[in-house]
Amino acid sequence: MRLPSFNPLLLGAALSTLVLPAAAEDVLRSTSLKSCQANSSGFKASLFDVVFTPNNLTASVNMLATSSIEGYVVFDISIFAYGYRVIHTTVDPCTSNLPGMCPMTSGKMNNPFNLPVTPEAIEQIPGIAYTFPDLDATVLVYVNYTDPAMAGQTIACLETDVSNGMTVDLLGVKWASAGVVLLALLSSAIVNGLGFSNAASHIASNTISMFAYFQAQAMIGLCAVPQPPVVKSWTQNFQWTMGIINIEFVQDILQWYQRATGGEATTILDMLSFVSVQVEKVKKVKRSMPMIDEATSLAKRSVGGLAKRALQTEFGSYVVYGIQRAAFRAGIETTNLFLTTLTFFYIFMIIAALGVVAFKVFCEVAAKLKIIKGDAWFEFRAGWLTVLKGVLYRWVLIGFPQITIFCLWELTQNDSAGAMVLAVFFFLGCLATLAYAAYRVIRIARRSVSLHRNPAYILFSDPHALNKWGFLYVPYRASAYYFIVPLLVYILVKGMFIALAQRAGTVQAVALIIIEAAALITASVLRPWMDKSTNSFNIAICAMNFINAIFLFVFTDVFGLPRLVIGVVGVVLWIANAAFSLILILMLIITTGIILFHNNPDTRYQFMNDDRTSFMKSNTQIATTTQLDALGATARGDGNLFRKSMEDDESAPGRSVSPNSGPYAHSTRASMRMDSARNSLRSSFRAPIDPISGTYPAEPHHLRGKASGSVRAPSPFGNNNYSGSSSNLSGQQREQAQAAARAAVGARAPGMTTEEDL
Repeated sequence: MRLPSFNPLLLGAALSTLVLPAAAEDVLRSTSLKSCQANSSGFKASLFDVVFTPNNLTASVNMLATSSIEGYVVFDISIFAYGYRVIHTTVDPCTSNLPGMCPMTSGKMNNPFNLPVTPEAIEQIPGIAYTFPDLDATVLVYVNYTDPAMAGQTIACLETDVSNGMTVDLLGVKWASAGVVLLALLSSAIVNGLGFSNAASHIASNTISMFAYFQAQAMIGLCAVPQPPVVKSWTQNFQWTMGIINIEFVQDILQWYQRATGGEATTILDMLSFVSVQVEKVKKVKRSMPMIDEATSLAKRSVGGLAKRALQTEFGSYVVYGIQRAAFRAGIETTNLFLTTLTFFYIFMIIAALGVVAFKVFCEVAAKLKIIKGDAWFEFRAGWLTVLKGVLYRWVLIGFPQITIFCLWELTQNDSAGAMVLAVFFFLGCLATLAYAAYRVIRIARRSVSLHRNPAYILFSDPHALNKWGFLYVPYRASAYYFIVPLLVYILVKGMFIALAQRAGTVQAVALIIIEAAALITASVLRPWMDKSTNSFNIAICAMNFINAIFLFVFTDVFGLPRLVIGVVGVVLWIANAAFSLILILMLIITTGIILFHNNPDTRYQFMNDDRTSFMKSNTQIATTTQLDALGATARGDGNLFRKSMEDDESAPGRSVSPNSGPYAHSTRASMRMDSARNSLRSSFRAPIDPISGTYPAEPHHLRGKASGSVRAPSPFGNNNYSGSSSNLSGQQREQAQAAARAAVGARAPGMTTEEDL
């Protein structure tokens, strides 16, 4: 029994019709001409623009060419789609009435003309060629002599890529992905402001992970590996995450700055009307037909402004690849690219800072006008500077991939003295900032383990540490506080290969396979994120990045695979990543929507096993009736809030514990004499904020304004039958806690850091 044939390209075409706008008119177009053999110097074209419209049976040709061919010739034309030859025909200029080509004469050709196309030729073109996005089609033209003395001799081989105007590089995809990320972060801030810090942390963590996945797709497009058209277009959708955003007046300012600091700007975009630019693609149509290697082997650095980046071919056209390919597709001059990414990194940082300041001003004005209660957002209003510092640190981490890649790449380009100084300053500055932050987190966690045998004690109870450094460890379980170090190493090494190996695409592909494999194995074995669902979310992203690295290696064609295989792999990469991105976006939207309309969204998530909720200033899930919770309340200064709960537990049958009995009865009176001073000290501690969304959780209670008195709950350690947290406190730790309580005014909780320490 014979199964029906199945073509994945047809499936891709069917899917694309659902998301791509319909073209007003069927059209095929070519915008560049290149050589496909080393001895094609007889015909050179610096500009080649052909537009074929089947409705009027004509092909409009606009060409600036120089020919040294003389005599009668015939054109042997082959059309390949995804490496498969779909059309082969021979055209005789004499019978086709081509002007100036019967016979061929040496000289310049700069007169546009229309070439008639017969209906029989049009019928050979399949309908999918006009609708499939980012068509991977190539036209090869062999120029052969027909004179008897040299009949059949090939004197030139020319190649051009064909496009139908349909693409997956859509403005709507860019805005949709950016909008989802922005709205998810705002939702996280709102949820955290309502007091549900656990749910807010999950939303923010997944949002940042999805943003990192978008950046990983953009990095694929920045690699110097030749890629199928659909891959280049799809990855271009996410270049905004790397700061590649084209705004005309910004480009004018950056070009002025570059020239003012001793640089010389390229003008490739201004020369498109008379110079062709070849966007590098997969190397071969088939094994016996060399393409861009031969052209670029004869390439040379041009003289003047264009020498900075683009390779000039023997035809006088230019070739862009890798990072400069992404810049050209975005409409940015390659000499402006580094400054563009740096500018938008800085602009977004300023916008985030102004957002914090604006909210601070709004809260103060609203409180004075009695639009909100006087104590609303009090903790944020009191500690907004600490919040601002945390937001700036957080943005440095988010933008670290683009800073690493483009600063290191700029060191290989030397656009201007000013740009070089900025590259060194921002790269070393961001690296030192994040390295110092990671060092502080590890130091604080080790201190907490040394004093309390639990890293979560200080990491989550100290508001200053949480506000400043929390973005580095909150997405992970407390015992994986160190995971920020492997993450920074991963970003740094990956960025170095992308930036510094632009001349070696195969090296980049192999390096990315090793790096992504290491990331996937590490994530799968350690599972460092805060809970099972977050681990699954991030491990799936690591797996997809590894698959993309394998696809990138296939595009290098080191195995000499048929061109059809490479074309199909490119389509698979597009469909797989589009589907995966859609799934992530829908998961985030649905989860965020449910949380926003849920009475208690924290109940949707399981308790985290690192005991962080016992130390963080509370939400609806905390009930301080265990040893660990009591310790957390003491660390935060919240004992007065939970005294009644403790007394209720003690009054229950079988749970009787007297404050004047037990092994610590002798210290009760001394401790009570220090309650007033200790209560004053505790009231000075600010509540921790959500370290990712950058806002304080709503507080149902405040210690301020309460009468002085004992806020210490009866010790739970006097009852050996007490059950609760699995964390055990040694006698030495209890003695240290009691000693700290006796220190009175000016003392601080054990292990607690202050603003001066940070």
